[in-house]
Amino acid sequence: MTMLKTIIGVPEARVMLQEAGLRRTASRVAVLRELANAERPLSHAEVAERLDGSGFGAPTIFRCLVDMATAGIFTRIDLGDHIWRFGFRGCGVHRVAEHPHFVCIDCGKATCLPGVNVDVARPENLRHDFGDVTEIVLKGRCPSCR
Repeated sequence: MTMLKTIIGVPEARVMLQEAGLRRTASRVAVLRELANAERPLSHAEVAERLDGSGFGAPTIFRCLVDMATAGIFTRIDLGDHIWRFGFRGCGVHRVAEHPHFVCIDCGKATCLPGVNVDVARPENLRHDFGDVTEIVLKGRCPSCR
């Protein structure tokens, strides 16, 4: 599956932050660009590693991720391994309707599955209302771990 990659520059990142009602700080711009240009959802540790040497500490990066998730720029994904991953919603794969994610049970790598449709059927005789489905996560082994 080939995905068109959209590159987000500094001017576009600043506009997105302004439209979301967030201050356009250098750390937010850097974090937004890193996630927007990533090919898959990233954890806080992965973003911090990618921005190592940028002068932004891990707590600042975490606050940026949470602020932008709260503002709706990012989606926060829990793949069942107690590690939040953040995905960019503003363009590329996340511009379309929500989609499932795949997580490798060995290495933990998360991948977007934008071309995969999952139908969640509700049996008529279901007695309990479990609420809304917010995430669909498929687990297995990635090609590298097979």
